[in-house]
Amino acid sequence: MLSDTELSELLMEVESDRSERKASISDKDKLCEAICAFANDLPDHQQPGVAFVGANNDGSCADLPITDQLLLTLSAIRDDGNILPLPAMTVQKQIVSGCELAVVEVRPSSSPPVRYRGRTYIRVGPRRAIATREEEQRLSEKRRSLDLPFDHQPVSGATLDELDLELFTRVYLPAALPADVISENNRTMEQQLASLHFLSPDGTPNVAGILTLGKDPRSWIPGAYIQFVRFEGTELTDPIRHQQELSGPLPDLLDGIDRMLSSQISIATTIEESGPETQLPDYPLVALTQMARNTVLHRNYESTNAPTRIYWFHDRIEIHSPGGPYGQVTSENFGQPGVTDYRNPLIAEAMKTLGHVQRFGFGFPSTRKALASNGNPELVIDVQATVVLVTLRRRP
Repeated sequence: MLSDTELSELLMEVESDRSERKASISDKDKLCEAICAFANDLPDHQQPGVAFVGANNDGSCADLPITDQLLLTLSAIRDDGNILPLPAMTVQKQIVSGCELAVVEVRPSSSPPVRYRGRTYIRVGPRRAIATREEEQRLSEKRRSLDLPFDHQPVSGATLDELDLELFTRVYLPAALPADVISENNRTMEQQLASLHFLSPDGTPNVAGILTLGKDPRSWIPGAYIQFVRFEGTELTDPIRHQQELSGPLPDLLDGIDRMLSSQISIATTIEESGPETQLPDYPLVALTQMARNTVLHRNYESTNAPTRIYWFHDRIEIHSPGGPYGQVTSENFGQPGVTDYRNPLIAEAMKTLGHVQRFGFGFPSTRKALASNGNPELVIDVQATVVLVTLRRRP
């Protein structure tokens, strides 16, 4: 966090490209654009940018009540999926130069360009604008290669030939960028892939590029598949009714998961004497897809060749996700609302872009709600150092 002196100087420095003042959040889009620009850090300050909510343009106090709800609203900007990759930001109530403000501190991204709703915003001096082609290229080139998450790292030996470029232009690009941005696009294929975080600075496909667009991701990342087994009974030794391995680029893998899980659900019909018939599945589909997508997003792809395993027994479904807790998530707070971190931030970005994540951090709450509404027992989570086991139990 910046010191009180640094915050005071930024608040009063009207021409700074590291500060933004907002009397309120009535125009939330402008605030999000500023956060995006701070994360891109085009001038390469390598220091945080700060949005002061509750301050007028001249730095004076706007007397805005800094409530808990306001702080929650500001904090939710990070995880609503509109700014991608996810910004590194903190929100606090502080007194700066005698004024009570909500201070949003945004650190430069390790993986620019960062986009808000598909557009790359930058800031130089007091100017905030959409980045030009040349400015986006500068952002891609300044991407740091050290200490990056695994999904940012280049895949040694891989070339553009390993990527399904038709899938990229047909499916991913229209989902990632507004139509008017695409229509004005005259970048090379390499520049487009780099700007959407699928190439390392030297032009090599990274792990996220292989997982999202690879023609055969499993040949480069052996654990990148789903092993599904349905048993006739309740034990691993019982006869197998159905088994399947799902792999391929992320759009195909996620669609395949949804189709497979939907095909396995059984629907029970009950008829009441004084009312219409009721149809209830043995498991709510939304709970199954949320937990399956969750493991694709959060699993460890780096230090294990194990697949994600979905074992469907007569009385329960077990989903085994390789890799234990990550970052601020611990075995004690795992699955709690609002507690999340990202081992694979670029995979998170790709899943949000493809529409398989509506909002980050809500997988477990929505699963619990769906299970309760359907009459299923509570979700069971077993968190270990190298694997997370989630168990959904059949509706009685």
